[in-house]
Amino acid sequence: MSLDVSPKLLAEAEAGDIREEDFVDTVRTSLPYAYDLVAFLATELHAGIGEFTDNQTPPASEQERGQLLRALASDAIRSSLERHFDVTLAFQNCHRVAAFRPGARDGETFARFTSTRAQVLNQSAVLRDC
Repeated sequence: MSLDVSPKLLAEAEAGDIREEDFVDTVRTSLPYAYDLVAFLATELHAGIGEFTDNQTPPASEQERGQLLRALASDAIRSSLERHFDVTLAFQNCHRVAAFRPGARDGETFARFTSTRAQVLNQSAVLRDC
């Protein structure tokens, strides 16, 4: 299971729509490593002038790696984090997450980062089983 959903949020979802803020809070408490990493990257991006910021440090544990994979593999979680932090996320390997400015998907830097060439160049034996 990806998220620890409270009975209150589950009841709200069963009755209809939920507030995205409540969903993001559930992500924050359920996947703290992933949430904190995206928050850090967003802060760095918004504080600087670069086109993106990225993380190249592998998670310290398999639990953290799992949180990151679950967060970025879910369209709902990923898009909610993007809206919440006002970023566009890109993902390589099992830990290299990048935060781009909104609208970057149409840009050359984003295309280069997410290209098949970049994926091949960012492989290593250490990451084979991640």
